[in-house]
Amino acid sequence: MDSARLKQCAQKHLPEALDWLRQMVAINSFTTNVVGVNALSRLTVECFDSLGFSAQTIDSTHPDHASHLFLRRGPSKKKPLVLVTHLDTVFPPEEELKNNFRWHPEGERIYGPGTVDIKGGTMLIWLMLRVLKDMNPELFESTHWLIAANSAEEVIGSDFANATRSICPLGVRANLVFEGGPCDEKGWHIAVARKGRAEYRVTCHGRGAHAGGNFQQGINAIVELSKVLPQISDLSRKDCRLTVNVANIRGGTVLNRVPHEAVVELEMRCFNPRTLERTGQAVIDLAGPTEAGAEIVVECIGRTPSWPGGPDTDELFSHWEKRGQEMGLQVVPVRRGGLSDANYLCLLGPTLDALGPTGGNAHCSERSEDGSKLPEYVIPESFVTKTVLNLLAISDIPE
Repeated sequence: MDSARLKQCAQKHLPEALDWLRQMVAINSFTTNVVGVNALSRLTVECFDSLGFSAQTIDSTHPDHASHLFLRRGPSKKKPLVLVTHLDTVFPPEEELKNNFRWHPEGERIYGPGTVDIKGGTMLIWLMLRVLKDMNPELFESTHWLIAANSAEEVIGSDFANATRSICPLGVRANLVFEGGPCDEKGWHIAVARKGRAEYRVTCHGRGAHAGGNFQQGINAIVELSKVLPQISDLSRKDCRLTVNVANIRGGTVLNRVPHEAVVELEMRCFNPRTLERTGQAVIDLAGPTEAGAEIVVECIGRTPSWPGGPDTDELFSHWEKRGQEMGLQVVPVRRGGLSDANYLCLLGPTLDALGPTGGNAHCSERSEDGSKLPEYVIPESFVTKTVLNLLAISDIPE
């Protein structure tokens, strides 16, 4: 495929893609707004229907979340190429209304909820496939495509990955995740790894007492818990990109009572799953009695596996790097600290992330008069560049 002709075709279909995106942005799809997420799901089905995709939904295991959406076309006897997006955003309806956060073209940007995270990614998938249908119908028809749309990515969990696995009994050729793809002075970013996360709750049980009459009989849970916090915080290690964040703390009740309980919650992130496991064990080892007679209890309250990358990812990335060079683009492999569906889907096959359009300020809805705060936006022209780059690279992925 010729990059110049692909670019011309992408520019031709870009207005239609942006019109679909405008309609999607107009639908509030906050994670627990099931009505809104389902409405977006129906619009997405309508959007891809013109390309011959059939729809399937799978119920979420969480009662407050909408169904996951899967769109498929092509030879089912082949392993699918999985194009990953999600339906939900982080903005409640009242926040969008309060901040007048809506579809708003301005200069070279379009502001609005989900414009880059990730409704823009969904429409980049559509634009790619629309262009491919025109420019290389043989590849379009011979590929088993699976568009996988998570209904609750913003509260990342294993539910969506399990649903995806259930409809891919043959495995997958690759997982291509269309989270936003930044572009800066270093070049066009492609994510090749993401940190895993482990979350812990540390509770200190002290002994309540009257703060005036029986102070010495009490064991101050806040004071005792505070003694272990430096040990937890010191587990962070810059040399292996391990972060341990003490995120919130609470304890005690009224001022005339020695606090009988205090609780701290924390998360740790690291690319290396073994390092994450060892660090978690170090927190667990803090459990037990203190010198003053309090009791420390440690619970793991959540885990997200690491996507450490590896040879399969490197090989997949090489197609983007090579095609980028042909286009005169610097394509940069990036290891991200944030989470995405790639953390779970990487177990199904080779994975890349950040293949979506370029934008900024994801998860932000505020705009200040002095311009120091700007809401989420996408750069429309990046749809064309990423469409060409992604299609050229996809054409090189072996079956």
